[in-house]
Amino acid sequence: MQHGFILVLIALLTGFLLPVLQIPRLGLSAHTIGLLSGVLLIAIGAIWSMFSLSARQLVVMYWSWVYSSYANWLGCLLGAITGAGLMTPIASSGATAGRGAELVVAVLLASVAISSLIAVALSIWGLRLRNEELT
Repeated sequence: MQHGFILVLIALLTGFLLPVLQIPRLGLSAHTIGLLSGVLLIAIGAIWSMFSLSARQLVVMYWSWVYSSYANWLGCLLGAITGAGLMTPIASSGATAGRGAELVVAVLLASVAISSLIAVALSIWGLRLRNEELT
């Protein structure tokens, strides 16, 4: 839950940067993603005891949720700061930056897809097992 509140805080602070970003619309996306991800982390923390997973699976699920939440916010924010918009063509309206900036944003956002899938799959699996135990 603490990570959720930290992410909400940094997402709120991100909102103050919007006027000075190279891609303000992508900055707004970072702001919104940070807020939603923070609330999601708080919600996951609230139901944490409902997951029936091994200790190792819980660790993987925990860090997958935490990593994907921060990396998603950071990837969008870095794109907004540097003008790297290849991975976010709608929010960036086709803006692009140098290879290095585009690569960093691409790696962050691609890793978000993988870690999010792991987090969601483990969450569904952990709740499914819990439901079977209750019946």
